[in-house]
Amino acid sequence: MDFQSGQIVCLEHQQDQLYGEVVQMVPERQICWVRPLLLAVASSAAPLTLPYADPLEGRTLHDLRQSADLLWPAQLFRPALDTELLPLLGALSEVPSSNPSARQQLQGFVQRIWHAHSGLFAVS
Repeated sequence: MDFQSGQIVCLEHQQDQLYGEVVQMVPERQICWVRPLLLAVASSAAPLTLPYADPLEGRTLHDLRQSADLLWPAQLFRPALDTELLPLLGALSEVPSSNPSARQQLQGFVQRIWHAHSGLFAVS
């Protein structure tokens, strides 16, 4: 993927999504520098997302705008769709920005992605 600076991208794992803004691409290494915006975590009882379903139903949002940036393989990301992102950004104003559990949720999400795709993070 070749993303542009300022583009919003999504990193998915199981039913959770991390949305972030592309700061810069490193094309020669296919690395994407991303500034996290929010993490949408599905509750264990949440059904699979159906077309036209409420994107907030069964999800907990975590405001990550104050968290550290990520440098990750670009192939893990996909462009975020406006129709999925706009309701989430609107609901983000209701989420406390200084919630300590947001950092823990991001750390857990990063660890799950790393374990699921460890071959992409191998140093050559």
